[in-house]
Amino acid sequence: MSEAMITNMIVLLCLSALFPVLMGTDEVKSYDFLHTKDCSDNYAGEYSTSGVYTIITADGPVQVYCDVESGGKNDRGHWTVFLRRMDGEVNFFRRWESYKKGFGNTTGEHWLGLELLHQLTRKDQYKLRVDLEDFEGKKVYALYESFSVGSEADGYKLQVSGFVNGGAGDSLYYHNGMKFSTYDKDQDNSGKNCAMKYFGGGFWYNSCYYTNPTGHYLWENDGTLMDTGATWYFWKNSWDPLKSITMKIRRVM
Repeated sequence: MSEAMITNMIVLLCLSALFPVLMGTDEVKSYDFLHTKDCSDNYAGEYSTSGVYTIITADGPVQVYCDVESGGKNDRGHWTVFLRRMDGEVNFFRRWESYKKGFGNTTGEHWLGLELLHQLTRKDQYKLRVDLEDFEGKKVYALYESFSVGSEADGYKLQVSGFVNGGAGDSLYYHNGMKFSTYDKDQDNSGKNCAMKYFGGGFWYNSCYYTNPTGHYLWENDGTLMDTGATWYFWKNSWDPLKSITMKIRRVM
């Protein structure tokens, strides 16, 4: 092994050790992190609990939340979370650049980043799982057998197919093939800016949406506020806001 390679490995190890402090997390788990590119690799190692892990990207180490508890026997483990809404602590009404790079607290509400999603899904095949919970504590999910995000030059276009109903209904079909939009970069099919009109943060809006997981977080469903919250229409055929929504991907082996 050359001296340059040894030096680069030492630098990566130091950066990994510093990440818990830089990102404000209490603990970061790492499994042979020089060879981990998503949660599938972490799950294959010694760790088998949900939490924050370090993966390696083209731009260096990145922290991600790995969910190894969702699903039944065939869907347990491997999930790399890229969106989580749960308590309204993070502002999702952000500019394009924030959605490109990612933001939030990995242990809580966050968006992983469009560029990282593209890098993960451009070579390997991934599936998508969306977990929903309402304010009465009921939980459902939607599963998509194929999920990918295009390059920035292509507007980070969404490709999703192979819907499997876990009680949530399919609210993403309307968004398939759409470019990503934010209030400062409108790429939707509407005559108006969907992100601005509905106080959304950023999403693959069409004209406008049947799901808006980055919408303004509402701390309760009082039946008076419509069209502005984090929604998934085809669960109950309504625009009722959700208590929580999580979107996560898993590499297809």
